[in-house]
Amino acid sequence: MTQRILYFLTPGDNISPFDVTIAADAGFDLVVPLTLIDPKSVTGIVQDAIFCRPPKRFNDTGIFIGGRDVHLATDMFQSAKKAMVDPFEVGVFADPNGAYTTSGSIVALIEQVLREHYYKNLHGLNVAVFGTGPVGICAAILAAKQGANVKLCQLLADDDQQSALRFCQRYQTDIEWVSTQTNKEKTAELADSDVIICAARAGVRILEGHLNNASKLLVVADTNAVPPCGVMGVGLHDLGARVEFAHGCFRSIGPLAIGNLKYKTQFGLFEDIQKSTKAALIDFPDAFSFALSLLEKQSIKLSKVS
Repeated sequence: MTQRILYFLTPGDNISPFDVTIAADAGFDLVVPLTLIDPKSVTGIVQDAIFCRPPKRFNDTGIFIGGRDVHLATDMFQSAKKAMVDPFEVGVFADPNGAYTTSGSIVALIEQVLREHYYKNLHGLNVAVFGTGPVGICAAILAAKQGANVKLCQLLADDDQQSALRFCQRYQTDIEWVSTQTNKEKTAELADSDVIICAARAGVRILEGHLNNASKLLVVADTNAVPPCGVMGVGLHDLGARVEFAHGCFRSIGPLAIGNLKYKTQFGLFEDIQKSTKAALIDFPDAFSFALSLLEKQSIKLSKVS
């Protein structure tokens, strides 16, 4: 009997139970962990996987790239793509620490809220991203790809500016790095911000009174599900909720709304490996596109009902 196999590659010591569970629920019969993998090891692993089945069975084998380091994940993803030998191919999906599907979901939801409440999109808007970890960096790149003017806001002295901007350059985006380590710097930064993305450490309030200087603010998205919220006024389940502040109101997107779309996106991309008409190659811009497509389908269904 044919079994659908997912090889789970990670540079770390163990794989994520979260990712394994979603992969199994999405239809993979076997999830095989391969730990302590580096980019140099990927070619041999992928070519072992592609040659053991006929080319037409590319849907039955998948490669998932996890871990916590987006730089390593990108290197491993590129190595996996280069390892294919046409017509022998398999699907490859990278999502280190959930950063790709989470960032894709954040930006897709921001686009939805902007469209529904302001009849506009991210193009030309000023976006401040607080949190320079994997989710923040990927969200910044996706927003920039949509035509926004994006700033990565440094919160801690040891935030790695060089590493973050190098990753942005790999995806050919021009993103500004600014220090917001002090309350004065945060307040000043918000003066021209149309959109805020808070992807900082869980359980830490990043923005509160600073919002009093945000005269143009339209949308705030916060990934922090651990109290207190990262941005004052954002609720766990918010999806376009109206939040009053000094200069009027903004529309908020809460962490559970982001998490709900992130789950559906990751689940759907695992299914895509098994159903696509060609071997799927899924990076975080692809995760964003998929998240957008889910929201568009949802909108069409709602319009038909109404």
